[in-house]
Amino acid sequence: MVVKSFSARPGTRSFAVSAFGCNFEVAACPEAQTVLDRYIFPSLPRRSAGEGDPDIFIRIAQASGQFRLLVNNAFVASAPVVVKLVPSLIRVLDDAVIQRLKALHAVHAGAVLWRGRVLLLPGVTHSGKSSLVAELLRHGATYFSDEYALIDREGRVHPYPRPLLLRHGRPEQVPVLAEECDAAVGHAPAPVGWVLSLMYESAGAWSVTPVPQSMATLNLLQNTPHVLADSPDMVSAFQCAVAGADCYTGRRADAVDAADQIVRMLESSS
Repeated sequence: MVVKSFSARPGTRSFAVSAFGCNFEVAACPEAQTVLDRYIFPSLPRRSAGEGDPDIFIRIAQASGQFRLLVNNAFVASAPVVVKLVPSLIRVLDDAVIQRLKALHAVHAGAVLWRGRVLLLPGVTHSGKSSLVAELLRHGATYFSDEYALIDREGRVHPYPRPLLLRHGRPEQVPVLAEECDAAVGHAPAPVGWVLSLMYESAGAWSVTPVPQSMATLNLLQNTPHVLADSPDMVSAFQCAVAGADCYTGRRADAVDAADQIVRMLESSS
């Protein structure tokens, strides 16, 4: 649905941003504006609101001690502190972008850049991708994504610069910027160097096994939110992605140890 018009309420501030073909317009009370500007695709340029018809209109309003997140004027969530709305907001952004992708295909995967090539960590939501990505950033990797890898028809991965969502051992997620992990954000597509499918086992030990590229392709297909019948060229794009990659499957325990093991593996194969 395209939002044809919206009049921001008095006292709100607004801006617009485009991400992968999806146009967002954002309006918020002054108390929320800084938070939205910090966490809505922070590395992408802002525009003045009202320059075109947005696909998605996001608003945060304050009433009765609560901040309310509305998307296209529909209520999504509320919280006493604005930052607690950010995980819900990021999921709204994700859904809007993924539904409107045209030349790119999404995979549920962490993605970081290491010495000019991308490491893909495919896995379902809540499988520990974000914590592992954060640790790899602290080792010097460049941030591409903690949730979606966006792959073009040549098999290159494009940065998807949303904030990481980390739990820090708590049930609720907390937004974290790559810069808070002393890492840069990717700014250009890059080829895949490694595909590493890891199962988390709290009491497990690090163990990985090389697998054929065909198995890695299947793993990417199993972790895409797209329907194959609607995107028949997705298979060839994923095949191109893994064509020059080292592919592994295995298990890992905590993210700190796994990141150490991964970096040693990447260095030995560079």
